[in-house]
Amino acid sequence: MENNKNKLRQLPKVDELVARLEPLWADFGKEMVTECAREQIDGMRRTLLEGGDCDVTMEAACRAVETGLRKIYAPHLHPVINATGVVLHTNLGRAVLSERAARAAFLAARSYSNLEYDIEKGARGSRYSHIERLLCRITGAEAAMVVNNNAAAVMLILSTMARGREVVVSRGELVEIGGAFRVPEIMAQSGGTLVEVGTTNKTHAYDYINAVTENTGAFLKVHTSNFKITGFTEEVSLEEMCRIGHERGIPVIYDLGSGLLCDLDDAGVREEPRVLPSMAAGVDVLSFSGDKLLGGPQAGIIVGRREWIEKMKKNPLTRAFRVDKMTFAALEETLRCYLDGSSAQSVPTIAMIRRPVAELEKAARRLRGQLRHLDGVTAAVVTEQSQVGGGSVPSVFLETRAVQVEVSGLSAAALEEKLRREHSIICRIVHDKVIFDMRTLLEGDDKKIAQALGAICEELA
Repeated sequence: MENNKNKLRQLPKVDELVARLEPLWADFGKEMVTECAREQIDGMRRTLLEGGDCDVTMEAACRAVETGLRKIYAPHLHPVINATGVVLHTNLGRAVLSERAARAAFLAARSYSNLEYDIEKGARGSRYSHIERLLCRITGAEAAMVVNNNAAAVMLILSTMARGREVVVSRGELVEIGGAFRVPEIMAQSGGTLVEVGTTNKTHAYDYINAVTENTGAFLKVHTSNFKITGFTEEVSLEEMCRIGHERGIPVIYDLGSGLLCDLDDAGVREEPRVLPSMAAGVDVLSFSGDKLLGGPQAGIIVGRREWIEKMKKNPLTRAFRVDKMTFAALEETLRCYLDGSSAQSVPTIAMIRRPVAELEKAARRLRGQLRHLDGVTAAVVTEQSQVGGGSVPSVFLETRAVQVEVSGLSAAALEEKLRREHSIICRIVHDKVIFDMRTLLEGDDKKIAQALGAICEELA
């Protein structure tokens, strides 16, 4: 403790420390350098008073302040390499934008735009006009609008169409998605009254018919995108639900979720409902995500009958849920890829899902070749399974190729941690070995993985 008392007296003075750090003033400003210096000295003092130990030299304090400053100014949100094989990885930002979409968002961000300005009339316009015609042309809907995510879309729909009224939902579709978001809770928030029909595994047409009252506001169908019930099951088709609803003057709402606009049967995604057939079934209002199988930015897309969409645009919640110019720009370009038929090549999500095994094999062999010269590294090409992810098609696995890696002197867990914490490479551990799935690697990622493994080997040498 006596030693700590001596160290307390030796602590650098803040003004002297700041003067020594004058070269950093130009990058960070004298005020920020002073603030960080004061924090470091206070931290050292606290450590010593609590009986701990630390280096109190001026050199150590300078290093600590510089490290602290660079940590403050380092971007917290930054790119990572997704080597997990999960195409729509919710924790890693879901869909990767196409070059066209990213460029459109960049241009919208760095300049003024006609977001809410009608150039033809020289007067205020609607932000929804930029995307509505395009969505209607692609989906066949009468009208469309966009909010910030599909949860907001569902809440806006229910608030507009069923506030103070009953909404009939199959018990088997009362899902909970990520973040403890539950259909019954969003129903309560929107002001509608939930009426459950059927059982967990079976719901019949007569269940909907028998649930109709004078206060029935809508039928709601929810696509159970993040789980699947198998075995002794039965559900009412969307076509049948629309027939029952329309015969009784009850609108049908479909929370489709994933937003699939193209055919992915040849890639193994056969049971996921698509937007166009769902609209053709006669649904009144349909909603889906922009950043799932659509492959665009985060958004909640609402399409359907004009009378309902126009009412939603006037709902006070719409302002709280609206999206910005960058989202509109990126979404517009993503949708154009479907309009011109280039989605299979231009939309990364679709391209990754459809990527041929032969191409994945070639990429895996190329990465393995880049690792051959590294001492202590053992690499092999293995057959693995990728997932679509993002709460979509939970039962579908895609055959893939991966590179399985071992580094002498490191356990799989230790190697995974180093790759993640020091190089922002997110991978998987399978059978106690680190693997890099080729399906989700972007151009140049293989070289970065090889460089990271080389750096790790140098540390161990």
